[in-house]
Amino acid sequence: VGQEFPDVDTCRRTLKDIAIALHFEIRIVKSDRSRFIAKCSKEGCPWRIHVAKCPGVPTFTIRTLNGEHSCEGVQSLHHQQASVGWVARSVVSRVKHNPQYKPKEILQDIKDQHGVAVSYMQAWRGKERSMAALHGTYEESFKLLPAYCEQIKKTNPGSVASVVATGTAENSFQRLFVSYRAAIYGFVNGCRPLLELERVHLKGKYLGTLICAAAVDADDSLFPLAVAVVDAESDENYVWFMSELRKLLGVNTENMPRLTILSERTPEMVLAVETHFPNAFHGFCLRHVSENFRDTFKSTKLVNIFWNAVYALTADEFESRVSEMARISLDVLPWLHHFNPELWAVAYFGGVRYGHFTVTVTEILYSWALECHELPIIQTMELVRLQTSAWYDDRRAKAMRLTSVLVPSAEKRVSEAVSDARCYRVLRANEVEFEIVSTERTNIVDIRSRACSCRRWQLYGLPCAHAAAALISCGHDVHLFAEHCFTVRSYRETYSQTMHPIPDRELWKEAAGECPDFSELGPPKTRRPPGRPKKKVLRAESLKRPKRVVQCGRCRMLGHSQKKCTQP
Repeated sequence: VGQEFPDVDTCRRTLKDIAIALHFEIRIVKSDRSRFIAKCSKEGCPWRIHVAKCPGVPTFTIRTLNGEHSCEGVQSLHHQQASVGWVARSVVSRVKHNPQYKPKEILQDIKDQHGVAVSYMQAWRGKERSMAALHGTYEESFKLLPAYCEQIKKTNPGSVASVVATGTAENSFQRLFVSYRAAIYGFVNGCRPLLELERVHLKGKYLGTLICAAAVDADDSLFPLAVAVVDAESDENYVWFMSELRKLLGVNTENMPRLTILSERTPEMVLAVETHFPNAFHGFCLRHVSENFRDTFKSTKLVNIFWNAVYALTADEFESRVSEMARISLDVLPWLHHFNPELWAVAYFGGVRYGHFTVTVTEILYSWALECHELPIIQTMELVRLQTSAWYDDRRAKAMRLTSVLVPSAEKRVSEAVSDARCYRVLRANEVEFEIVSTERTNIVDIRSRACSCRRWQLYGLPCAHAAAALISCGHDVHLFAEHCFTVRSYRETYSQTMHPIPDRELWKEAAGECPDFSELGPPKTRRPPGRPKKKVLRAESLKRPKRVVQCGRCRMLGHSQKKCTQP
């Protein structure tokens, strides 16, 4: 008696918690602006409480309380006061730290901690309500997008952030594009002219597709350049994404480098790249090609020969491998017409991939999509920014500790080339040309044009063993003949800029006047269908191996053993 509460809602919440903790149910007798009266739900039980508003102040105080129970309380696990709102309050702290907190885990934890059983739908709705309290609703997040873009440009000058609506009466969300100044500067001044293009489907309330263009830094780590969220995967959206990418590169570079772009080469991606980067070398991601080959032929022997063909450095060596595969299965030839080797084979591909043959950003995009599954669009973009910013800080600190000329990964490969160079005999033709003789073959090295007839120097950007032998013979430092994008100086330049934080959304209201569509942007028309969404698991190359094909020891045919052979 005499205990005060800030308002009647706080009083009601406190009584619910006490009722659940002490295993009795309450029934509200009266509840209005000036008083709150409740009693035990069991007939004849004397427990009763009377709370009234204090005069002149908004607080409520307990006037009378009979705290004794004559009933046995709640005997079952179900409790009338364990509502969706109570579930939401109970799990809000855990949901804040783990958005992937599942309804099944929620109902089990509530049973263990409070001795109360709630249904799956109560747990699911409670989580949804707590997520809305923490991050706002999906609809509010779409309305705040224009102000969010303004904050990005304000806190990170030189960044590109734009949101596009459908332009219809509903003014629904269609596209969002974000590229931070730190990422643009790092790509232009420190990364290789190589881009990975990938997308992943989002599974939130309004679905959508997350598209990312990522580069590779000096030490072979992934470097996200631009991220977009679009309402659907379509030709129009991909062309728009590549046009935004083209514009930001055009503004920040005097001479646009000839890019190499790796992707799954879906029809939408091919159209977008051809429209805005017509001079770029657009190649296949080898994971996509190799999985298709493996699933088509289901032969370990063929897959092994296929990989030998992929890494073949010359056209003659590649054709030799193709002939070897054709002797096992003639179906390989039509498959090669469908997947043109000029788009993936080392011997024919025109671009420089620096040893990167697969789109490595795929795994990161899938992890982002999984973490953002329950988050509105602004929190999704913030998660991407925080992850990227953490990478920047770690790699910037790592770059400052390095004392070598080249980054560790390049240093290791050059050291291996120098070690292998000792077994070669070097014949000098003139100041720049050398003949490298070994027991296997003879290679010609030109140190002025940085080329070797084995083609490794040109394809990987680092001196091969033949080039190392030639450079050592004339007293040059092999490390100085690596591409500039492998140097520690380039690595430091990549992460020299800072990605500044975005202020809390409570402060964005000042920017509302600068955004004409601030309160008008609505969610997209697409909605997640009812029911549990299907989970798509990303297959790694090592997780799915083709079955071993038996080869007969007598007739050398595939598909049966010598014991079951029918040949004489």
